Amino acid sequence: MIPARHFAAGCVMPAFGLGTWRMGEDPARRGDEVAALRLGLDLGVTLIDTAEMYGDGRAEELVAEAVAGRRDELFLVSKVLPHHAGRTGTVQAAEASLRRLGTDRIDLYLLHWRGRLPLAETLAAFLDLRRQGKIRFYGVSNFDVSDMKELAALAGGDEVAVNQILYNPACRGPERRVIPWCRRRGMGVMAYSPLAEGRLSRPPGLAETAARHGVSGEQVVLAWLLGRDDVVVIPKATRPDHVRDDVAAVSLHLDDEDRRRLEAAFPVPDVDGPLATA
Repeated sequence: MIPARHFAAGCVMPAFGLGTWRMGEDPARRGDEVAALRLGLDLGVTLIDTAEMYGDGRAEELVAEAVAGRRDELFLVSKVLPHHAGRTGTVQAAEASLRRLGTDRIDLYLLHWRGRLPLAETLAAFLDLRRQGKIRFYGVSNFDVSDMKELAALAGGDEVAVNQILYNPACRGPERRVIPWCRRRGMGVMAYSPLAEGRLSRPPGLAETAARHGVSGEQVVLAWLLGRDDVVVIPKATRPDHVRDDVAAVSLHLDDEDRRRLEAAFPVPDVDGPLATA
């Protein structure tokens, strides 16, 4: 059973979902990618994260194919590109995403990253879309604390539900400033690339923990992230075995010693730095 996370503005969403970054780009892989998303649904994964940027909208179309007839089971997340994020452009982008997704609503709509258009315009458009029932909740992605502070001071800024950021054991910088800032305001953190796109090192602490539980290192990492009640993880998996392994991590319990071992292997940086992005 995938637990729920409760965030600002009354947003309740699953703690675990499937990402679609770089999906929908290769027609030869489409069948496998659709099958992977459908398997996730069959295994109880009801959160799918996508964006208008992914495959120039083809990822959203792929999601629509995968979830056909099952929309009411889902919590759908999509994102608007920063150069579309003006008052009118945001609404137009959302409506285009709705058409590609084959739905009348997006559960959580995010500004993909900070651009040059005024944040006040983006928030005003989010509020318009929510009043029209086209989105339920809204948030941001790749925002550092300075961006979040500016956002919070604007009309509608106090209802930002989540900040989606690059976060995994090899990228723990957000624990210094961004995650604490969000936590104090009841704002959730969505961890994209939680497995570092398969590039995580395998230090002894990770290998020992995985061996102790008879699981993979990737499952340990996902369980470590899921152990935080303010974090949602959205790994991408395009093969059935990967989907099954990732979903199994939801049931993996790490004790305090496991977490200490892993955190010693992947320490928090000693100094603040800019928010990392993929």
